[in-house]
Amino acid sequence: MKPTTSLGQKSIQFLHILFPILVTQIALSAIAFFDMNMSGKFGTADLAGVAIGTSLWIPVQTGLNGILIGLTPIVSQLIGKKREGEVAYKVMQGIWLSLIVSALVLVLGVLSLGPILNYMSLEPAVRTIAFRFLAAISFGIIPLFGYTVLRSCIDATGQTRVSMFITLIALPVNVGLNYLLIFGNFGFPRLGGVGAGVASAITYWVIFSVALLFIYRAEPFKSLRILRKFHSLSPAAIKEQLVIGVPIGFSIFFETAVFSTVTLLMSRFDTMTIAAHQAAINFASTLYMIPLSICMSLTILVGFEAGSGRLKDARQYSVLGISSAAAMSLATAMVLLFAGRHVAGLYSTDPEVIGLIRHFLIFAIFFQISDAIATPIQGVLRGYKDVNPAFIICFVAYWIIGLPVGYVLAEYTDLGAYGYWIGLITGLAIGAILLLSRLVKVQRRFTAEYTTFKAEG
Repeated sequence: MKPTTSLGQKSIQFLHILFPILVTQIALSAIAFFDMNMSGKFGTADLAGVAIGTSLWIPVQTGLNGILIGLTPIVSQLIGKKREGEVAYKVMQGIWLSLIVSALVLVLGVLSLGPILNYMSLEPAVRTIAFRFLAAISFGIIPLFGYTVLRSCIDATGQTRVSMFITLIALPVNVGLNYLLIFGNFGFPRLGGVGAGVASAITYWVIFSVALLFIYRAEPFKSLRILRKFHSLSPAAIKEQLVIGVPIGFSIFFETAVFSTVTLLMSRFDTMTIAAHQAAINFASTLYMIPLSICMSLTILVGFEAGSGRLKDARQYSVLGISSAAAMSLATAMVLLFAGRHVAGLYSTDPEVIGLIRHFLIFAIFFQISDAIATPIQGVLRGYKDVNPAFIICFVAYWIIGLPVGYVLAEYTDLGAYGYWIGLITGLAIGAILLLSRLVKVQRRFTAEYTTFKAEG
């Protein structure tokens, strides 16, 4: 990364950072898409089982990944301040934290997975598939979280094309393994939806190994001497990352968990409704990769500029990123509006399921527009290391407002399952408004503090 002076230069650097991240996120989303799609082609029970398993796993995965990506603004600001010699130490502490997180997830999974699935009113076949799917994924938890740390460092240096390359390797590996393990092709065991979990675990080990290879062999990581020297666990360094990472992780968790909670609450509906709902959520999540990628790009760019004291440039990147996300959300809304039947047909061949998916996709238009505003704003706030208020806003908007509204509409009106989606739209819209208000305050505060610092210096 380098300082920029004009809007044109900023646009070029923004796209240079954004495009590989977007490709990476779409590829990661495509892995989940193919898990759902290929499981659905195997059978409706497998689609529902993978949907339930995914609904339990994704909030945990993304929330804890959020804690670990707290390393990104730390590294980007160190580079902005020209303190590259401290990067290797911070990355090693991130690896320590990833091991701690992995151990906690595995222990809690062993203790709680069975009771959680037993509590839900699932058909026996769906419950069995969900349990085995999650058990298979557990074998890839350690490399998954380790890769998150390495990727956070890679992206923070501006080398987002490396992350893109690694993920593009992962996609065909995962799809190929799904083909072998879900359907039992070429003599492999025919595991159905469970095979998607096995494939994901193997893929996590592959991407972690490739990331390690880049860290050791490629520049600028080789010059930074990342993982070249052993550093023992430092409680102070872990605390620094947790102070930034925990609010980020909880913000991501609250957003993803509310969608998963809706899926779990909908377990009282029939298997066809669960499958259709999750298919629509899965496609909407694919579209969400656009604002999420912009969010991650803004964290890197705003962190770099804020660390260098170039606050005007940080504000310009904020406006550029948020306006780009809003424009793209309108384009994706058109896709959902005019190509809903084609999208639904990607997930099922059952006409009734396709009809249900199309109805859910209409609601997805509205909350993805709110996401296009709220998500990039969170990326900007993370670049400024202002993370606690966003965590509170997400909790209030999604859990205190959105989910209760959805529950009331679903349980006490004729809207049924669609009531939950209206609740989600309400929460996301309120969250976007509150986050925008917070961003204005943070930028004014940074400007005032920097002006005072310059006057005193």
